[in-house]
Amino acid sequence: MPPIPGSGLAKGLAVTLRTMTKKTVTAQYPETQPELPPRSRGVIGLFEENCTVCMLCARECPDWCIYIDSHKETVPAPAPGGRERSRNVLDRFAIDFALCMYCGICIEVCPFDALFWSPEFEYAETDIRELTHERDKLREWMWTVPAPPALDPGAEEPKEIGAARKSAEKLAAAQADDATAPPAEGGPQ
Repeated sequence: MPPIPGSGLAKGLAVTLRTMTKKTVTAQYPETQPELPPRSRGVIGLFEENCTVCMLCARECPDWCIYIDSHKETVPAPAPGGRERSRNVLDRFAIDFALCMYCGICIEVCPFDALFWSPEFEYAETDIRELTHERDKLREWMWTVPAPPALDPGAEEPKEIGAARKSAEKLAAAQADDATAPPAEGGPQ
């Protein structure tokens, strides 16, 4: 049986009419903020106090988009006769987000937990040269990093916490025994 002339047009119009009567699901972005997952990757935040300028993040970055400058500073000896120490002081920490591919390698290799994923995503600039953000901007993003998820209640206690708890219990038990023990015979009173 040959197709009826105009049946394709009628089917197309039927689809259009059905779609026109449904409510739209498109969110208009600037007016309506998207609901992002709690641990979504936006930009990288810097917790400057934890950074020891070890340069691991810059060395491991496949795009070489992390720029770090530092200088050595001498710390005086804490006690007389002690030795002076030197430590690295962070001068510049910048990330070029025009080059960054958001792989997260820098965050994973940081041994001191100085870098974190922030859910911030509104950092676009009109000029590509302004996408290099310095440490003050990275620090602002650090305060938007959500807290880590709570531990699973059925999970095994971490070994470090268990060892610390056991030693604290032993110390508390020893102190309690000392407090309840009678004074020694013949000792000062």
